[in-house]
Amino acid sequence: MIATVVWGTGNVGRAAIRAVDAHPALKLSAVLVHDPAKVGKDAGALAGVEDLGVTATDDIESVLAASPRAVVYAASGDVRFDDALADIVRAVRAGAVVVTPALYPLYDQRNAPPELREPVLKAIEDGGGSLFVSGVDPGWGNDVLPLLISGLGTDVDAIRCQEIFDYSTYEQPDSVRYLVGMGQPMDYDPPMLMTGVPSMVWGGQVRLIARGLGVEVSELRETLDRRPLEETVSTRTMGEFEKGTQGAVRFEVQGIVDGEPRIVIEHVTRIHPSCAPDWPSPPSGDGAHRVIIEGRPRIEVTVEADDEGENRSAGGNATAVGRLVGAIDWLAATKPGLYDALDVPLRPAAGKLGRRRP
Repeated sequence: MIATVVWGTGNVGRAAIRAVDAHPALKLSAVLVHDPAKVGKDAGALAGVEDLGVTATDDIESVLAASPRAVVYAASGDVRFDDALADIVRAVRAGAVVVTPALYPLYDQRNAPPELREPVLKAIEDGGGSLFVSGVDPGWGNDVLPLLISGLGTDVDAIRCQEIFDYSTYEQPDSVRYLVGMGQPMDYDPPMLMTGVPSMVWGGQVRLIARGLGVEVSELRETLDRRPLEETVSTRTMGEFEKGTQGAVRFEVQGIVDGEPRIVIEHVTRIHPSCAPDWPSPPSGDGAHRVIIEGRPRIEVTVEADDEGENRSAGGNATAVGRLVGAIDWLAATKPGLYDALDVPLRPAAGKLGRRRP
């Protein structure tokens, strides 16, 4: 059994605890938390399942000194990027296989800036650990899934990956209101939508798809459209959003191949279904991920995932965690290194069928 630590118990960490506990090759050895109120609580209680006999701690040094074979780093990197990088480098240097969704630039690790790659590569050399960074979008929804489906086509003209979501279900209010700008005046400049930022986050996925298809992307282009709310709306989890403030965002990161946008990652994000009703909507519920292969035949696949009370955001988090946790035993059996989605196979859920902890 591979001794595995879950570091962080928020939206991703809760799912990670459940995934590690469910994996037949892994053993949950420790849970690291930042919130003092969580110290001493059973990991199962933090993850919404029965007690697991593992008590949460904030003693990072002691946990890493025990030389865990793997770490699921589930703490956020959105607003604490440097701290997240330092934590991950520390765990890799301790010899652990680390999997995480926290560092967007390392999704496409070959093209990541040297100031990010080099500390990780040095930690791998010093400690013998490994790192694999992935998520859902960016992540499997716009790397392995579109590449898999593209193989069903006779002719492929273009690939479009869409995330279509009601962001009022996303349990990170600061990110939704300030990074993405929902509920802010229309002259507010959301950091996530500033020119170049979408390409920084999702451009790696465009390049991964291109590499998988054996083509070259000559440039990345961005498009952006924002819509105001026509009426004040009230949401279940985030309160009110006022009329005239930003209520919907639609943007694309386009990979240009031979002068045409052949690989496109598109986000259609609302704070309420009433805003921008003419834009694409999920077939049901609060959100979906969709891949469209334009060509012959035209292929469209939509993925809807629910977890934690039919919550689509939680479902998305759980699929990202499933991809990461499912890679741990493969990474543990492979030489130390810095890996990406085209290196790490997505495998069947062997040994899990019919097994579920209450």
